[in-house]
Amino acid sequence: MSSNTTKIPVSELRVGMFVSRLDRDWLETPFLLQGFHIEEESDIDVIGEYCDHVYIDDEKSMKSKASAHSSNVGTARQTRVNPDIFMPEIPLEDEHRRIIGTFRQARTITKSLLDDIRLGGAINTEQARHTVNECVHSVIRHPDALLWMSKMRDENEYTAEHCLNVCILAIAFGRQLGMGEQELENLGMCGLLHDVGKMKIPSEILDKPDTLTPSEMRIMMGHTVHGRNLLLSSRGIYTGAIDVALSHHERIDGAGYPRQLAGNSISRFSKIIAIVDAYDAMTAERCYQAARTSTEAIKVIYKDRGSHFDEQLALKFLQTVGLYPAGSIVELYSGDIGMVIEANPRFRHLPRIVMLRDKEKNPLPKESILDLSLIENGELSKEYLIKQVWKDKSFGITLKTYLERGLFMM
Repeated sequence: MSSNTTKIPVSELRVGMFVSRLDRDWLETPFLLQGFHIEEESDIDVIGEYCDHVYIDDEKSMKSKASAHSSNVGTARQTRVNPDIFMPEIPLEDEHRRIIGTFRQARTITKSLLDDIRLGGAINTEQARHTVNECVHSVIRHPDALLWMSKMRDENEYTAEHCLNVCILAIAFGRQLGMGEQELENLGMCGLLHDVGKMKIPSEILDKPDTLTPSEMRIMMGHTVHGRNLLLSSRGIYTGAIDVALSHHERIDGAGYPRQLAGNSISRFSKIIAIVDAYDAMTAERCYQAARTSTEAIKVIYKDRGSHFDEQLALKFLQTVGLYPAGSIVELYSGDIGMVIEANPRFRHLPRIVMLRDKEKNPLPKESILDLSLIENGELSKEYLIKQVWKDKSFGITLKTYLERGLFMM
């Protein structure tokens, strides 16, 4: 430990101090970074919910608050979203009932669209536009309804579900960035069609469960050019989607493909889809790769900001999804298991969850919805803070089951 580090109780924390270590593992807290400046009193409140004492870097604590903010983005405050941007228009339960049929139809349409391309047919631009517009309207009404549904996957339909999920995530991200409805529709179209070129990749390569050979990887990488060509030959396609199909695997440092573009040579929509594409791919169970938790995926995106991903957009995306996105299976400090059904726009580390397992991990005789924000005013014990995120199917919990039966039919 550095000689400049001092151990102090949380009660002695002050705005401007730099927290370098906690009294527990960082993964057991909602903090995105291992080390951050305290920017406001509410940051101290969040630390107090998880820790008894912390370690302060005295040298970094002497730096100005402005300097600290520019070089150490990622404090506890970053786990919250500006409520003026992202407040839902209607209750989650209402939007869930309203959109579930549309979501199932969108999945069917997306699979049909890709199957038509695989068989040599043209892209049905009207169906694609209708699907995207429905997603935009739902995200505007309440983003968590579709985000929750996008977590439920069929491993045999990865590409179709991935395209729809990237569409939904991109729209939610775009709204967080302050985009208007038309821009959200354009971005959603880019997400839905970004991987259409994969329909021209032989299935034995696309679905290969083992590591691809260098020759096979070159063929796989060709999906970006195939996608560009398919969209160029389609009528009524938003032109930005053509660029995104070609450029969503470019990297900020120029090490991507197919053109090795770097920095500002990559379009903003391509940078956005690159982040969303990577996040959804990492959190999906695939024939050659086990799914990662949302926490693990977020940390990869943070680590690769500035090299693989645009730095500012990466940080904004972390704010959009938070550490506990809708559909996450979470373990509480009490030992109970629940599933996140709705984020809290003001306190991202305190979502609404449905309780599914008791401390011994046995199914509860009756499931109930718990609002963790009640911890803020002392109405709920701190033992109900979230300790860890688990993957789908952990403890016998399958998200697909809840979609089929209707989450709010309990």
